[in-house]
Parts: sequence; C-alpha cells; structure tokens
Amino acid sequence: MKILVTGGCGFIGSNFIRLLLETRDYEIINLDALTYAGNPENLKDLENHPRYRFIRGRIEDSSLAGSIMKEVDSVVNFAAESHVDRSILKASPFIATNVMGTQVLLDAFRQCECRGVFVHVSTDEVYGSLGPDDPPFREDDPLLPNSPYSASKASSDLFCRAAWKTFGLPVVITRCSNNYGPFQFPEKLIPLMIINSLEKRPLPVYGDGQNVRDWIFVEDHCRGCLAAMEKGRPGAIYNFGGQCEKKNLEVVGAILKKLGLSRDLIQFVKDRPGHDRRYAMDAGLAMKELGWRPEVSFGDGIDRTVEWYIENRQWWERIISGEYLDYYRTQYGQ
Repeated sequence: MKILVTGGCGFIGSNFIRLLLETRDYEIINLDALTYAGNPENLKDLENHPRYRFIRGRIEDSSLAGSIMKEVDSVVNFAAESHVDRSILKASPFIATNVMGTQVLLDAFRQCECRGVFVHVSTDEVYGSLGPDDPPFREDDPLLPNSPYSASKASSDLFCRAAWKTFGLPVVITRCSNNYGPFQFPEKLIPLMIINSLEKRPLPVYGDGQNVRDWIFVEDHCRGCLAAMEKGRPGAIYNFGGQCEKKNLEVVGAILKKLGLSRDLIQFVKDRPGHDRRYAMDAGLAMKELGWRPEVSFGDGIDRTVEWYIENRQWWERIISGEYLDYYRTQYGQ
C-alpha cells in the first residue's frame, strides 16, 4: 500500500513517517511546501530510503495533488499552518492551507477513486475552551473555535465531514491535544522553554501561567493516527489525549527541574488575545474502537525531549539562526 503524508517535514508528520517506515512496509510519498516550520533536515537521513519519496509542493496546488493522488491508496493530512500567534497576526495563510488546501486534497482523493482512507489530522482547539470543572472534550461536543487558527481547522473538519456525507468518502478525523517531543519547531512552548533554558535566557510565560493543556508525547499521537488509518470507521472522529493536564507553569517548572535551573528565569508576559484557559480530551472512543492508549508518561516524555534537544543542539541552532533556510533553498530551490 502507498500512503500520501502531507506536511511530512513538520514536527508531527516527520515523526509519523519514521513510525511508518519502522513498523510497516508501506511506501510513502511526503508532500510538503517547506514553509517556515517544514524542515527537510527532520528526515534528511531517510532521503535514500527505498520506500520513501519527497515531493515539494503545496496542498492547494490542485494539479500537483491530482497527479500524486493517482499513485496512492490512503492519505494522512498533517499539512497545516498551526501557530495561534501567527494566525492572530495574519489569518489568510491559515485559510489558504488549512481550508482550501484540505478541500483540494478531498477533491483529488474522490476524483482519483483512491482505495484507502483519508485521515484528516485536526486539533482540540476546535472545541474552544473549558472551565476548570468542565468534563474533557468529547467528539460530539460543538465546535467553538476562539482563534483564526482553530477556526480554520474547524472549517476543514466540516469540509471533511461534508465529503463523507455528500460523496461517501472514507474520511476519518482525528483531534489531538498538545504534542511535544523531538523535532518540534522552537516557537512552541516546550522547545522554546528548553532552548531558552539551555541558553540561560528568560522564559516568557503568557499571563499568569495557569492555562491548562493536556500534553501528549508525539509518538503516542502518531500511533493514534496510524490506528485511525488502519482501523478507523469512515465518518468517525477520534480524540487523542495524553490524560495529562498540566498548567503551563508546571510544564516550565518540570523543564527547569530536569536541567537543574532556577525558576528565576521565568518571565511573565502580556497574555495573547483570546487565550483559551483549558483543554482536555476524552479519548475513550479511540481506546474502545482503535485499541489505542497513551503509553509515554509526562515525566519520561519530558526527560526524552530535553535530552533530544541537548543532543541535537546543531539542529535547533540552525533553525533559530536561519541557516536551515539557506540549506533547503540550496537543496530544493525557492
């Protein structure tokens, strides 16, 4: 079977491709536009793998999507603009990739009569925000996005649902809580805190640091996406979460403790607009129907993540210096 993975040079996509190549005999085509968070170095060691092929391009390109879709059986769509702060500054790229790009892929999947399944990878942020005593999000909760990013993802989810209801496409939607682990772009909370800690720079924490997130190690999320592709029920939505709710200050504290540093590095900064207070996921349906559950504890996951950033200092130094941009322009053109 041949799988199209979109956004495969990003954080979660690159970890998913590694999982596929390590545990399955599928052939993989990776379609990635190599925008700022799509780093070809994430998969540089796989460039000559016999079951892996990289194509640079945008999912909004209907001609390219159509030509690739003729070759594949299933699609796992990770491609997305994904940073809330960036969406607040400028929403149009999020609409182009997350909404229009998803529809282009759905159209190509239908027109090419692919034999497999279309897995659309979404986010817990489409549900909005929870109060401190609210139960975790369930798949049948209403969509109440509070940022341009989450609004674009909610819209793409609805286009996927429409493709299933209108055309009978075997679409499966997954929604996951906050990921962390190797290869995560430095602007996200955990890698930013690790890198700033290693550099002895201030650790900027929004507001009062009491915002709560459900944290999941990226390998657990990738196993969930694989289970959704292989076992998911067409038309179904599956929540994935780490069953690990932590306040942002707790997360930062765990990183400082691992590195033996003082909490004096923490610096509270002005909160961002519309900052959701709490997310939490009920993953009961995925556990029941897919046989999935998170396996990596937060303590083990943070230890592994901190150690990876220490051991791969050159990887993130190239990113924050801008050197990797020169690398992929040389390798792939721009």
